[in-house]
Amino acid sequence: MANKPLLPSKVQPNALSDADAVVMARIAAPFGIKGWLKLQTFTEYANSLDHFDSWFVSSANGWQEVEVEDFAVNVKSVVAKLKGIDDRTAAEQIGKRDIAVPRSWLDQPDGDEYYWIDLIGASVVNESGELLGNIETLMETGANDVLVVRSAKNAGNSAGNTEILIPFVSQYLANVDRQNKVVTVRWERHWQESESKDSK
Repeated sequence: MANKPLLPSKVQPNALSDADAVVMARIAAPFGIKGWLKLQTFTEYANSLDHFDSWFVSSANGWQEVEVEDFAVNVKSVVAKLKGIDDRTAAEQIGKRDIAVPRSWLDQPDGDEYYWIDLIGASVVNESGELLGNIETLMETGANDVLVVRSAKNAGNSAGNTEILIPFVSQYLANVDRQNKVVTVRWERHWQESESKDSK
């Protein structure tokens, strides 16, 4: 089944290259009985996906373009209805797949702006060159965005697998190297270790 086409498609698989694909979300689970899908989004605003009439869904043969019939942001979830997926059985057969759009479909961010998806997974180092961890996600607090960094012992953190919250503001942000996915911050490793000890 893995080699079968995912859905009727307007284009051939592999029409979108991995290099040009910007992953915006991931299919998480079926939703209801009419073919709707629950999504895990990787964008700052969940409704960003509603700007596109079609998405590219990952498959064993590459990216496949599918038409979006409906989209909704609920209180607890983000859901979508894709053309050709009309019942729960079909939704279950899709499984967990990435959803992407071509980078050319996105507006070019300003010099001091970044797409969240370009930051997720990036290495985070401080100005001393110490590796703090990797960006797991970002969250919006109202005043500013916050980097959620997952650290590990192999990153030199004696506290082990911990979460570091770093405000994504100029006070703490030294540099963003999008090409190499490295974010440099004005942040000392012992700040988090001290905080972890104080919370015990």
